[in-house]
Amino acid sequence: MEPWYLVKKKEILSRLNTKKDGLTKQQAEALLKEKGENALLEGKKKSTIRVFFEQFLDLLVIILIAAAIVSAATGSTESTIVIITVIVLNAILGTVQHEKAAKSLESLKNLSSPNAKVMRDGVKIEIPSKYVVPGDILILEAGDLVAADGRILDNFSLQVNESSLTGESTNVDKADEDLTEEKPLADRTNMVYSGSLVTYGRAVVAVTSTGMDTEIGKIASLMNATKEKKTPLQVSLDKFSSNLAIVIMVICAAVFGLTYWQSGEILNSLLFAVALAVAAIPEALSSIVTIVQAMGTQKMAKEQAIIKDLKAVESLGCVSVICSDKTGTLTQNKMTVQKLYIDGRVISPEEIDLKNQLHRYMLYDAILSNDSSIVDGNGIGDPTEFCLLEMADKIELDYNFVRDALERIEEIPFDSDRKLMSTKYKLHGVPTVLTKGALDVLLGRTTHIRTSDGVREITKEDIDSITKQNFEFSNNGLRVLAFAYKEVDDDFTLSLESENGFTFIGLISMIDPPREESVEAVADAKRAGIKPVMITGDHKITATAIAKQIGIFTDGDIAVTGSELDAMSEDELTEKIEKISVYARVSPENKIRIVNAWQNKGNIVAMTGDGVNDAPALKKADIGVAMGITGTEVSKDAASMILSDDNFATIIKAVTNGRNVFRNIKNSIKFLLSGNMAAILSVLYVSILASFIPGLPVPFAPVHLLFINLLTDSLPAIAIGMEPAERGLLNQKPRNPKEGILTKEFMLKLLGIGGLIAICTMSSYHIGLITGSNAIATTMAFATLTLARLFHGFNCRSSKSIFKLGFMSNPWSLAAFGLGVALLSLVLFIPPLQTVFSVAPLNIMQLMLILLFALLPTVVIQICKTVRDIIKK
Repeated sequence: MEPWYLVKKKEILSRLNTKKDGLTKQQAEALLKEKGENALLEGKKKSTIRVFFEQFLDLLVIILIAAAIVSAATGSTESTIVIITVIVLNAILGTVQHEKAAKSLESLKNLSSPNAKVMRDGVKIEIPSKYVVPGDILILEAGDLVAADGRILDNFSLQVNESSLTGESTNVDKADEDLTEEKPLADRTNMVYSGSLVTYGRAVVAVTSTGMDTEIGKIASLMNATKEKKTPLQVSLDKFSSNLAIVIMVICAAVFGLTYWQSGEILNSLLFAVALAVAAIPEALSSIVTIVQAMGTQKMAKEQAIIKDLKAVESLGCVSVICSDKTGTLTQNKMTVQKLYIDGRVISPEEIDLKNQLHRYMLYDAILSNDSSIVDGNGIGDPTEFCLLEMADKIELDYNFVRDALERIEEIPFDSDRKLMSTKYKLHGVPTVLTKGALDVLLGRTTHIRTSDGVREITKEDIDSITKQNFEFSNNGLRVLAFAYKEVDDDFTLSLESENGFTFIGLISMIDPPREESVEAVADAKRAGIKPVMITGDHKITATAIAKQIGIFTDGDIAVTGSELDAMSEDELTEKIEKISVYARVSPENKIRIVNAWQNKGNIVAMTGDGVNDAPALKKADIGVAMGITGTEVSKDAASMILSDDNFATIIKAVTNGRNVFRNIKNSIKFLLSGNMAAILSVLYVSILASFIPGLPVPFAPVHLLFINLLTDSLPAIAIGMEPAERGLLNQKPRNPKEGILTKEFMLKLLGIGGLIAICTMSSYHIGLITGSNAIATTMAFATLTLARLFHGFNCRSSKSIFKLGFMSNPWSLAAFGLGVALLSLVLFIPPLQTVFSVAPLNIMQLMLILLFALLPTVVIQICKTVRDIIKK
């Protein structure tokens, strides 16, 4: 079907089966029944109960459930209760995190106008916007929110702000004209779109689309169709969990078979298998990762980056591409006068001389041919007009005094057809017409030029100089207005026919300027190995000029429009994407395609934005970043991170924090898994030894391992997660998201450290067997492993030695160690707890041996680190 903006105006009513007087009541009711309400549909969501029960489908959780059943069958009630409690708490935590999901469509609904003015049966009535149907004749006036998409039938200087859809802050002049070529949404001047705001004028509109068929509805559909991606850490941990589960099941089966073959006792064999399963599964891992991420979000919030989705913290550490919206993100979202061309030269606003009459006439024209105002520091009206008033403020000219002193006699408002605005005043007692507008139109109506030497006829050389300067301004991304005047007789009447014979004064160029901090932020991003890309609804020339100023666009880079992007094949886009730094005049679909193309090349993509049009891409990106001040509620809901100061530079701070959080998570995981590795190796060692020496006790009861994994291990792991950032994090390239955490080198370290702790633990176990009983051996093994893992927390703070880091650089690690030792002491020395945790009383010599064997692995590791630090120097 032909797009509505390309349909001939005279055919609109007949195609919609309506007329200028509007639909009849019966027609409207029938269409409402056929098309449905003018509202946005919401995607189907999982129930909270379903989400809760899905938490139990993880293979490691299933193994723990099996371990609980075995513990119950063998009469170990305490172990059973502890295991089940752990499983349920993890399920509750997972459910709570899921329920924090964004509700973007709710915000999209709130954008709809609560009421709309339509013609029904020839009468103008006001109805709830949800009852608007295709074919309705919509009456729009300044201040209205557009209730549905529609084609303009009659236009009376209509201006609409479509920034929530296109991302551009300036008002759009509308027309009731026919368009003959395909245009991007921002250039469809004969259409209005649902959710946009009428800022000036009025219009009569035929409604063409409602509900999910509108442009805002298409955005809602895109958001429904966009699935959340798992972060690299999630992928890595998911893969690790599945592999670990398989290994655990195989080893447990082997240990059970071996033990049963040697002893012939099913219960004893099951106890060995359960002990191994509990030892291998890092029960606190997911909780620790969540806690470390949560602490990272608190730190980021203090630096103006509010993290909505905990998973986003880790992903920030490996962001390699930032696709940034221009307006309001890299720029100030505020038109500002840059340069003036007057008297044959370019000057800055600060160089305007109020004593110079030529300069004064330029200011008269800028202030008086202007319908905007500034109230309490906020511009009201067209941004290109109130920035002229701000220019007057800079030179301390009271524009309100000028307006009060000079009465407007006549006016012809600006419209998009003639691209001019003219007003008539008396300046110095002489009736004068002041005109501003597009240079190409005004120059054709100009006969004279005013310079410091006076007024003379304009020459070809003058026109060439003016045109050349206009080109230079435009080529630098500046918007240009031309200013002229003419003195007239008292009986002169201002009309469209009399807008000619002007005297040229000069040009004023303006731009939505870059944020001051954007240049440094872009440089920091490039230093960190991150590719910044500008995506905007603005024109290519303007976008490229801004991108050059802030360092995004450099020699050899490419800028493309949305139309050019649509014409590219996937192969062509894949080939060129690393060179394309600027995308202009893009649609929401274009933005998703750009993000997807980068992701297909293996990149982790952050997308920033503040408009409704950004929402689908924000959701599609690995990290969606919304603006907290200028951002729409839709963009905030779709994003995983919100910048409360709307500062692009805050993203780079967040990346630094993200990299540090990932490093801390990796160190916490290393701490947890190396301790678990020691427990696994200890259980395996004893189970194999039991084949040759019947009657050997299991080195740890399940409750021992759960105590270690959930209590004494959790404290140092959290403390490691609070390790402050080291210098030089931004000098590193983004980590490879495919590599994940559990690399070959990482696993070898786990095996080596785990082996070292296991040797010391088993040494303590054998001494317990020799000097005491089976209960003493088990207790000494449990106490040695617990204390050794507490000491090991200091090793995992950093790759540097503890002496280089300093004990006090992270006081939380000392507190965690102290609290862990206190908990272990309670279990070892309080009789009721000795019974609950299946431990035997120990003498002083046994306690000293436990301390010696527990400290030994940390001493060895710190010596190795110190030697390595010395060699590096």
